[in-house]
Amino acid sequence: MDTRIKAVATASMYDMTVASRLGMDKETVQATKEKLSKQRWIDAQNGYPEYIPYFPDKPLEKVPEDLTEPTAEWFRFYALKRGHHINALGGFTTTSNLAFMNYHLLDYLDEISPRPILFIVGDRAHSKFFSEEAFNKASEPKELYVVDDAEHIDLYDKTDKIPFDKLELFFKNNFK
Repeated sequence: MDTRIKAVATASMYDMTVASRLGMDKETVQATKEKLSKQRWIDAQNGYPEYIPYFPDKPLEKVPEDLTEPTAEWFRFYALKRGHHINALGGFTTTSNLAFMNYHLLDYLDEISPRPILFIVGDRAHSKFFSEEAFNKASEPKELYVVDDAEHIDLYDKTDKIPFDKLELFFKNNFK
């Protein structure tokens, strides 16, 4: 919304407001809201929010074989030496999704126009649909750039996959 911004690029985009309700029907959404609302009372009584780490406190040597995607993908980064950090053990507080369930992050995406948007996504990214949905909602000028043979987390740190040349050209052309 800040009109000083001349251009926007995103890689491996995630819409947490969609993710917070993903796969839920109306009854499940309501039950989740009630459960999280009760947890807020517990958090207030405790004086701090509940936080349950998603990843181990020490990096693993390999991803557990019983994990399904996309959990295994998250573990390939955050649970291994590749992306592990003691202060990044994954997830949010238990009640964070309550705020995400309250609105749609992309409601005003079209208002970025006429400033250009570049969406970068891996062709194998489990999150690819977030960028595709945002691209479809965005007004021109916009571009969806798909990186071959890349999953979501590859665009975090795999310098051979990150399209630096594409980003450089995009910003050079739009910062004139």
